[in-house]
Amino acid sequence: MHCPFCRHADSRVIDSRTAEDGASIRRRRQCPSCGRRFTTLETSSLTVVKRSGASEPFSRDKVVAGVRKACQGRPVSDDDLALLAQQVEEAVRASGAAQIDAHEIGLAILGPLRQLDEVAYLRFASVYSSFSSLEDFESAIATLRSDRSDRDPDSSAGSDDGEASGRADRAGSASLGGAVEPEQAPAH
Repeated sequence: MHCPFCRHADSRVIDSRTAEDGASIRRRRQCPSCGRRFTTLETSSLTVVKRSGASEPFSRDKVVAGVRKACQGRPVSDDDLALLAQQVEEAVRASGAAQIDAHEIGLAILGPLRQLDEVAYLRFASVYSSFSSLEDFESAIATLRSDRSDRDPDSSAGSDDGEASGRADRAGSASLGGAVEPEQAPAH
């Protein structure tokens, strides 16, 4: 590390501390030539290589923005999206690579998004995986159902009956809803 004062090519580390966010290291250094002290902040960089070949720094905000579209109208909070973006960044950084394809980030999003909201997962996967037919959706839904039944075998046994009766109840109330007229107040 060059001294910013005398440009000497070396410096001695006096103290190292992790910064507040844990993503960087603050080092206090001293130049052996001039004796002056200075501070450096070291962070690891993560570069995303897009399909076009362009590269840009990784951004949690871009992950959140992309997933937010899939979560429109779903019970997903901003805190949930921030946590998802953090999980994605941790997964991507765990690979140890300084450069990562945008495709890999999309794959890293799918797992946490599936845990967060299955409908949002299907929306995101349909765009990300370029679903081109109903069979693509049916296959993804079948996979979700089989995974759910593997996790909780009791939940799949009664779910079809409950869904069918719920549909019948909704259909019945919808047909009755139009036939019922409001009571009119008596004329004086």
